[in-house]
Amino acid sequence: MSANTELIRMFGGTALMAKRAWSELWRRPFYHRLVIQQIYLVGVASLPLVMITAASTGMVMALQFGVGLEKFGGKLYVPKIVSLSIVREMGPVFTCLMLAARVGAGIASELGSMTVTQQVDAMRALGTSPIKRIVIPRVIACLIAIPLLVALANTIGIVGGMAVGVSELGLSQEFYLQKVFYTIVAKDYLAGLGKTPFFALIISLISSYYGMSVKGGTKGVGSATTRAVVASSILILVGDYFLTKLFLVFERWL
Repeated sequence: MSANTELIRMFGGTALMAKRAWSELWRRPFYHRLVIQQIYLVGVASLPLVMITAASTGMVMALQFGVGLEKFGGKLYVPKIVSLSIVREMGPVFTCLMLAARVGAGIASELGSMTVTQQVDAMRALGTSPIKRIVIPRVIACLIAIPLLVALANTIGIVGGMAVGVSELGLSQEFYLQKVFYTIVAKDYLAGLGKTPFFALIISLISSYYGMSVKGGTKGVGSATTRAVVASSILILVGDYFLTKLFLVFERWL
C-alpha cells in the first residue's frame, strides 16, 4: 500500500470514527465510570512525564537564551521570551507530543489487543457499541485531561525557567515574576490552551482508529501503535502552524 493511499485511509477512517462517536455520544447508556478511569490514566498517570518535560524545557530555554543574549546585553529579556514561548508554543506542543507517545501508544495497543483477541467482535455480538464503550470514554478523557496538563506544564515551565534565571543568570525572583506577569496577557494564555482540544482529538481519534483497524495478529498491534504515534506527532506539529496562524488572525480582528 502506497503512502498516499495509507494517508487517505487514515483521514477517512478517522473522520468516520469521529462522526460515529459524535452521533453516539448523546445516546444512552453513559459510561461515567469508564470516563473517570480514563481521565486518571491519561491525566494523573501522565503527571511525572509532563512535569519533567515542562521543567526541562523551561530550564533549557532560560539557559540558552540567557547565555546567548548576555553577549548583547539582553539578559533582562529572558523572562519575557521564555514565558511567552512556553505559554503560546512550547508548553502545548511539547506536552502533547509526549502524550502522543505515551497516551496514543497506550490507546492504540490496548484497542489493538482487544481487536485481535476478538473482544471488540464479542461486544458487537452482545449488542454493545465498541465506539460507545471504548472510543468515546478515551476521547472525552483526553479532552478533559490534556488541557489541564498543558496548563500545569506552562506553570512548571515558567518556574523552571525562573529557577535557572535566578541561580545561573543572576536575575532576582521578584524581577523575573514581574516581567512574566507583565508580558503574558489573557490572549497569550488562551492562544496556547486553545490548541489543546484539537491536539486531544488528534491523539485520541487517530490512536483509536489504528487500534480498531489492526490486522495481522500481535505483529499488527505493534505496527499500529507505531503508526498511531508517528501520525499523531506529525499532525500535532503541522496543525500547530495552522492553529497559530488562525489565532493570530483572530487577535488582529479583536
